[in-house]
Amino acid sequence: MSETSSGLDENIAGALAYLLGLITGIILLLIEKDNEFVRFHAAQSIVVFAAIFVINIILSVISGGIALGVGGLVSGVISMIIGLLSLLIMLITFILWVYLMFTAYKGNKTRIPVAAGIADDLV
Repeated sequence: MSETSSGLDENIAGALAYLLGLITGIILLLIEKDNEFVRFHAAQSIVVFAAIFVINIILSVISGGIALGVGGLVSGVISMIIGLLSLLIMLITFILWVYLMFTAYKGNKTRIPVAAGIADDLV
């Protein structure tokens, strides 16, 4: 493992890119100018967690709109389904978060479909 411009080993910096999602992704993408491994993980972190953020916002807006507009049993059932979907997304996000940090720490360049292609363009 080589050292980064921040003084961290690249595997540690790669894992840290995922630690706080968008925040650490943006910070490391701005700080690290030369290390492709760290820049890729930082960019992928930005793309993955921005997408998850947008999905959660959309689900919240839909749930709120249904609760205000429809009312009654239909609203309750749809809100429950959206709530369960949100819980599933949170679980998948947590598993993905741990997996990406672990694989980056091990020195692997794990590529998430679609996100990796966008990350390549950002690097």
